[in-house]
Amino acid sequence: MNRWFSRVLIVLLLVTVTASSAEAQRRRRRGAAVNSGPTYGAHLGYNFDADAAVLGAQLTYPFSPDLGFYPTFDYYFVSGGSLWALNFDLKWHPPTRNGVWYVGGGLNWSHASSGGTSGSDTGLNLLTGLEGRRGKTRPYVEGKFILDNGSSFQLVGGISWH
Repeated sequence: MNRWFSRVLIVLLLVTVTASSAEAQRRRRRGAAVNSGPTYGAHLGYNFDADAAVLGAQLTYPFSPDLGFYPTFDYYFVSGGSLWALNFDLKWHPPTRNGVWYVGGGLNWSHASSGGTSGSDTGLNLLTGLEGRRGKTRPYVEGKFILDNGSSFQLVGGISWH
C-alpha cells in the first residue's frame, strides 16, 4: 500500500511541476505576476467521526496563482490519548468568477497514542473550501474527507496571512 501512495505522490508532483511551469511561462508573456507568494495561518474546527475538536496550522506555497502546495498540521483533542496528523495536499482554484472556491487532495499521515501504545496510519485527503483571495488577511472555511482505515470528515475555519 505504501508503494501505491509513493507512486501517486510522484505523479502528482510531476504533473504539478509541468503544469505550473507552463502556466508561469504563459503569464510572463502576458505580463502578469507569476504568483503572490506563500500564505500561512491557523485553523480551528471539528472532526465529526473522531468526535473531536481540531486545532491546526497551514501553509500554501503557490506554484501558480491557481495551484499550490498545501501542507497542514492538525491536532485533535481526544480524551485518553493523543492524535495528530500531517497533510501534504495540492490546492487548486478552478476558474470561477471570484476565484474563492478551491478543491484539492493529497496524502494524510496520522499518529495516535494511548495507554503506552502508538501507531501511525497513511491515507488520502479530498478537500474543498472557500477562501478570500484579496488583502493580507484571508479567511477560509474547508471541508475535508480523510480516507484511511478510519475514514472521517472534518470541517475547519481559519485565517491565512500573506
